[in-house]
Amino acid sequence: MPSRSVLARRYDSGDPVRATIADGRLAEIVPLWTREPLDDWPWIAPGFFDLQLNGYGGIWFSDERLTVEQVLEVLARYPRHGVTRLCPTLITNSQAALRHGLATIRAACEREPWADAMVAGCHLEGPHISLEDGPRGAHPLAHVRPCSLSEFEELNAASGNRVRLATLAPECPGAPDFIRGLVERRVAVAIGHTAATPEQIAAAVDAGAAFSTHLGNAAHRVLPRHPNYLWDQLGEPRLAASVISDSHHLPASVLRSIVAAKTPERIIITCDASGLAGCEPGVHETPLGTFEMLDDGRIVIAGQRTLLAGSGLMTDACVAFMLQATGVRLREACDMAGRVPATMLGLPAGRLLPGEPANLALFRWSRASRRIDVLETFCPAGPPG
Repeated sequence: MPSRSVLARRYDSGDPVRATIADGRLAEIVPLWTREPLDDWPWIAPGFFDLQLNGYGGIWFSDERLTVEQVLEVLARYPRHGVTRLCPTLITNSQAALRHGLATIRAACEREPWADAMVAGCHLEGPHISLEDGPRGAHPLAHVRPCSLSEFEELNAASGNRVRLATLAPECPGAPDFIRGLVERRVAVAIGHTAATPEQIAAAVDAGAAFSTHLGNAAHRVLPRHPNYLWDQLGEPRLAASVISDSHHLPASVLRSIVAAKTPERIIITCDASGLAGCEPGVHETPLGTFEMLDDGRIVIAGQRTLLAGSGLMTDACVAFMLQATGVRLREACDMAGRVPATMLGLPAGRLLPGEPANLALFRWSRASRRIDVLETFCPAGPPG
């Protein structure tokens, strides 16, 4: 990466700075004193880190026919939305399909250093989830199965030990011992796609589950007033929570409630992008089922309009809606999409400090605009173009 200097406002303070990027690092970030109005200056922040991305443009990481070229194609799309690190996510599928997907991601990372730098780890969302309609979401029922450490070890070996996050339902047979086994292997565990009882959720947290995956989604349409598994996770102080703040998955009032209960320090923004993100509206046959991209951008299970199947919007749009819906500060929203998920996975968080890797996003945003426009994304090793 050739040396570059940009003028921008710090996302965490609003102060004007000159940031110089050289040799894949933030060489310096120097405060500036200016009488010039700052309204037209872009913002600079650590790049976003999305820990739940299922694919893009008709490509799914869970596809048993996934190729290295397809992995690289998907990864190269995300810096356009400010994402510099991510977790390719594989949803419930056969053991053979999951093994193939992880091995293919590994091969892509071993071929291209820029891909290896972007892939912070892989996320297994399933196959150890609820059998019930609603909590199971769009995951195929035929491949839901009990927890198995031997299956996990086979998959992790195929990935080159890249699995860093697993989402599972606490009611799955063997869940507490499985969670303990994953934590011992330094894999973060999230609760998701669950219809668990309060006791089962408490047992999962006692065993080491650290947060909830897309809290408020993948649930029954009707729940008991209380207790229910949403309250049990929302009120559990040991659980952080990821949320899909794309304006479709959760209304603003629910986002505000989650922010109030968990605080911004314990919330992770994810877009949960479907493999159909970036596709044209219409019905799409996929290896994982039949889905429809609606005109308003929602992706649903085909044949109805309310059961969502991942998002068609990207991480930058989710950060923007979090700002609009909850009134959090820009620093807090960007940290929910960067520092917090990195910390939850035990990884270094991006910082605006000299010498840090140049994982940076340059963007325009204002309260009035209701959107984030990414101008440029800096990654230490690419991607090309």
